[in-house]
Amino acid sequence: MFEHRHQNLLPFSLFIRRLAICLSIAGALIAFGVGIGVLGYHYIAGFAWIDALLNACMILTGMGPVGQLPTDVAKIFASLYSLFSGLVFISVMAVVLSPIMHRILHRFHIAEEDFEEGDGQKGEE
Repeated sequence: MFEHRHQNLLPFSLFIRRLAICLSIAGALIAFGVGIGVLGYHYIAGFAWIDALLNACMILTGMGPVGQLPTDVAKIFASLYSLFSGLVFISVMAVVLSPIMHRILHRFHIAEEDFEEGDGQKGEE
């Protein structure tokens, strides 16, 4: 997906396209995570749809649950969902930051190669 270190830096317009693709993937991961939470809170904990959405979003963002969980099964689901949400957060951050970090590191590598080539040319003169 990313260019190799010996290739030129990707033009800015293509970089923006790559970033948009990564943001779309991140949005899909978030939607998937919220969907699992909403279904679980609705069917396992017995919350209304809007309350299930609220709880899923609050857990996924790390804010914590809003409603009381009525059964032990619901509490187990909430525990597992919170662990899952932590992994979703890490995955989303990796997907969003990867093109940005790759571009920064690629630019540093290109600058380093230019510097090394410049030293070699001075020694030849």
